[in-house]
Amino acid sequence: MAQRNLTEGRVWRALAHVSAPMSLGILAVLSVGIADAYFLGQLGSAPLAAVGFIYPITTALASLAIGLSAGANAAISQALGREDEPRDIYRLGFHALGLGLALAVLVAGFVTLTYSVIFGAMGAGDAVMTEIAAYMPLWALSFPFLVLLMITNAVFRAYGDAAYASIFMIVAALANIALNPLLIFGAFGFDGLGTEGAAAATLIGRVLAAAAGLYFAFRLGYLKRCGRLLEGARKSLSQIIPIGAPAAFSNAINPAGMALVTAAVATLGETAVAGFGAATRVQSVAIVVLLALSAGIGPVVGQNWGAEKRDRAQAAVIQSWLFCVAYGTLLALVLFVFSGPIASLIASDEDAASYTADYLQIVGLSLFGYGVLVTANAAMNARSKAVYSMSLSVARIFAIYLPLAWLGVLTFGYMGILGAAVIANVAGAAGAFYLCRRAGLLPERKDLRSVAVA
Repeated sequence: MAQRNLTEGRVWRALAHVSAPMSLGILAVLSVGIADAYFLGQLGSAPLAAVGFIYPITTALASLAIGLSAGANAAISQALGREDEPRDIYRLGFHALGLGLALAVLVAGFVTLTYSVIFGAMGAGDAVMTEIAAYMPLWALSFPFLVLLMITNAVFRAYGDAAYASIFMIVAALANIALNPLLIFGAFGFDGLGTEGAAAATLIGRVLAAAAGLYFAFRLGYLKRCGRLLEGARKSLSQIIPIGAPAAFSNAINPAGMALVTAAVATLGETAVAGFGAATRVQSVAIVVLLALSAGIGPVVGQNWGAEKRDRAQAAVIQSWLFCVAYGTLLALVLFVFSGPIASLIASDEDAASYTADYLQIVGLSLFGYGVLVTANAAMNARSKAVYSMSLSVARIFAIYLPLAWLGVLTFGYMGILGAAVIANVAGAAGAFYLCRRAGLLPERKDLRSVAVA
């Protein structure tokens, strides 16, 4: 077993050990969205606009899986830090997988029955809705496999083994991207499936990755038979659900909010939606390092909090934030200078590319704040303060971003929406500081320097 004790040694090394491999995995997964946009964009404006509508909804649903994995990660990492009985830790993993699979099947069924209503309410036209109808049923079928993959990855990360977790994410992405052109455009005498082919590629990639993840989890000893599977289920769920449910809601809030912001963008036309959607996908790739850091900080805080080494948990938060500010500054500069070429590469239409470039230049200035927000949320989840992270996400989206976005689009057009995003990111960082201090994840001011270099 490649378990790593994250309660010893330099804190920044522990963060890097878990976060660095995850950056590759997350980059691979997010690259699928870029690939979908690129290949479907070759089919015309309707498929590209469909991706703009689909992306925030599927990301919101995928975030439910991330939230459930956060609950599993927090419960298992804290149990490892407390040095609980191994069989109890194994049961936590099994019960998290069972819970996730049951909920995923329900969500998949709900999406299949209601997606036409959802996207119709968002303003999708008839041509775009035809493309959405070709994509969503197969995507819904792939959702339970995504949940299994994410929870299995959480088990690996809880043990401090992020390398395998990233490998399975890369497997899913590579299979998806490799199959995209074959299934979308056709090959070897077979006709292309168009938008439906992109969804089929996603399904195949997730099935392969979930199967590989579960196989290696058993082979490496992170999951083992531990007697009757349902034994201790109530105790396990009492540890997972209080973290997983708010964390799932918290993770789903941002992309769900983006769906509502997309509805505001839709008032400016489908070209604006295409440009806005392309920009958010580029942004997702640009902040991969910050997302990886949020994945890495969870097991570090969880193990150390379970072991009652609170100073190390605090050091992890401070050091992650310092990195967010440094990386965010560099990222803002790169996006400001190269927004034009990037936009032209991802958006085939010149007008859509203009919307994309404006987003990258302006919103890019505030992405450091989003990094602070997501790392704080992950740390609070690992600290069993998932309600705090949920409250922060709700306030950022529903009290700040959405109202300002709709007010902005009515007053200043597209630039009003971009200004709302900047304010929301900066305000989110301020809220993260306040709530982390309340959660005990920040040291007293007099101890700040010593903790920051721990």
